Amino acid sequence: MTTQSKQLNRLFSRLPDEEKKTLLAFAEFLVSRSGLEEEPVSSEPNYIPRPEKETVIGAIRRLSKTYPMLDKATMLNDTSSLMGEHVLHGQSAPDVIDKLEVVFQRHYEEMKSSQPNPPDQK
Repeated sequence: MTTQSKQLNRLFSRLPDEEKKTLLAFAEFLVSRSGLEEEPVSSEPNYIPRPEKETVIGAIRRLSKTYPMLDKATMLNDTSSLMGEHVLHGQSAPDVIDKLEVVFQRHYEEMKSSQPNPPDQK
């Protein structure tokens, strides 16, 4: 085991359960942004209905599946900032999830507008 792995394991073991879930979700997000997609990604969102009771972590997972075409690296600052508002500043999950939905939609619209228009098909 590397020094970093040992340090991460030591820190992880000291966290309360809820914080462990947050760290795991964030690690999953970082892995997903690495761009190691195995299947071709659709350019259209796959809208997944928002559950009545959803955690911020669950919302990030749902929105990442809804918008798999987005580059997670470019969204890291926005998503981690909103996660911080929730975890560190106590902002309610529904309010943060509303903001996350706006962020993902905005990034999707920006991605679409930056792509060249396909040539007319005749």
